[in-house]
Amino acid sequence: MVAVERAPWQNPKIVSTLMLVFLAGAATGALSMRFGLHGQLHRPAQTGPENREAILNRFRAELNLSPPQTEKLALVLDDYRQYYQSLQDQLEDLRATGKTGIMQILNPEQRVKFEKMMNDLAPQLAGSGANSGTK
Repeated sequence: MVAVERAPWQNPKIVSTLMLVFLAGAATGALSMRFGLHGQLHRPAQTGPENREAILNRFRAELNLSPPQTEKLALVLDDYRQYYQSLQDQLEDLRATGKTGIMQILNPEQRVKFEKMMNDLAPQLAGSGANSGTK
């Protein structure tokens, strides 16, 4: 019996592997763009101590917090800020990993087109989240 030689792209294992890589890259890219840009658009204008004190003063005044409550609230807010920054850093890493994976699959001409596509999508994504982030 003579084995029929198939073209590499007809091999089901290769096709399914390429499809999985493509879908994983597409999903990673979509998620990183969606959530990465979202985080950048919705970061507070001030993240320094002035903003922290302003928030604490507002909570203290409007909720009539006692000094011990204010101290505990300050700790919770500080923990939240550190956790949020950690998540932002992880999203940036995820975005970079996804982009690197996609770029490795593409040839040089496709890379240029991909970069253009990402640049073209950025205003659309920013436009969809900008209204909810403005005050």
